[in-house]
Amino acid sequence: MPYFLYRIAPNRSLTCLESFDEYRDARSAARSLREEQGATGNAVIKMVFAEQAAEAEALLREARERTPSEDD
Repeated sequence: MPYFLYRIAPNRSLTCLESFDEYRDARSAARSLREEQGATGNAVIKMVFAEQAAEAEALLREARERTPSEDD
């Protein structure tokens, strides 16, 4: 299964940037994109592991509950 990189805009719109077969390649590409964007960028770069782009988008749109940390 491939790793997909998405840009999530403040209005929650998703843009698929790339897909990778290897985790290391996806991780380094995500880090590079985040560095290029810098602190002034308002979009979020996310990496997701899924069989297809449609599944990846569904996972990114899924509302998840916040799990408490040990500090809470």
